[in-house]
Amino acid sequence: MEANLSISVNEYEELLQESAGYSVLQILSLVVLGITFVLGVLGNGLVIWVAGFRMPRTVTTLCYLNLALADFSFTATLPFLITSMAMRERWPFGWFLCKAIHIVVDINLFGSVFLIAFIALDRCICVLHPVWAQNHRTVSLATKLIIVPWIFALVLTLPIFIFLTTANDGMGNIYCTFNFANWGNSAEEKLKVAITMLTARGIIRFIIGFSMPMSTVAICYGLIAAKMRRQGLIKSSRPLRVLTAVVASFFLCWFPFQMVALLSTIWLKEILFEGKYKILDVLTNPTSSLAFFNSCLNPMLYVFVGRDFRERLIHSLPASLERALSEDLVQTSDTTNKPTLSHEETELQGM
Repeated sequence: MEANLSISVNEYEELLQESAGYSVLQILSLVVLGITFVLGVLGNGLVIWVAGFRMPRTVTTLCYLNLALADFSFTATLPFLITSMAMRERWPFGWFLCKAIHIVVDINLFGSVFLIAFIALDRCICVLHPVWAQNHRTVSLATKLIIVPWIFALVLTLPIFIFLTTANDGMGNIYCTFNFANWGNSAEEKLKVAITMLTARGIIRFIIGFSMPMSTVAICYGLIAAKMRRQGLIKSSRPLRVLTAVVASFFLCWFPFQMVALLSTIWLKEILFEGKYKILDVLTNPTSSLAFFNSCLNPMLYVFVGRDFRERLIHSLPASLERALSEDLVQTSDTTNKPTLSHEETELQGM
């Protein structure tokens, strides 16, 4: 969750607390976060258990395991964020947890987004280049490449490491906020540094943390869908609907939050000094709650919906997850006797 820009942001926020509409949005945000916490911890915990301890290590299980670890770690921090939101953004947990919790949040939140793009690329390569994938798509290579999404997430988290701390508003209220007090000799210099850093951070996070992963997912699944339609690799339209659901859920969950964050960045001076665009501050918590909800959807979108989940859930939940997470590549010692088309069909059916 985005930490408060400064204590001044909360001056006009106090006036909004009396609004019934604002109170309803806050309650809905808390409810959504509570649901995300319960479903995210249980769902991702189950995926971690199955993919990490009950199955052989494959490229597919490695991808799902990393995604589940990112989403589980993030959703596990939600009680702290829920408490802070319920206390009108005050932070009662001290300096260390202020920094530590938001570092965990940012690394795993953006790690999850980048891993979704990584999985999309993996699926796209398997379908468009099945022979190469069968010969070169190894666990060793995937283990090396899957570090890249985590590096991107760590880079986006650097401002949290450097600038985030606790601050007192002079009335006994503690907030977890960015502090640029040591980055200038005068108040004007410090303010200029703060605006420059936060503006750059907001734009970079929008481009690298949303636009690039979203474009990657859309392009990859678009290419997969085009090949499905063009060559008629499957007779049912169910996998195409699954692909549509993946892209749509990712976009619908993240786009409102990213747009609010981007507009808040662009209009930062007007918000701080002129009190304009207060609606953006009102929408921050609801849109961030919706974005966070995607973390509990991932197990369902990437695991449960990939196969006939209802039937196997009745039979055995762990067994159904184990089958759904199994490696999609058809292992065969004689590839010349196995048509390439069967491998593509297997990859598509696994989605």
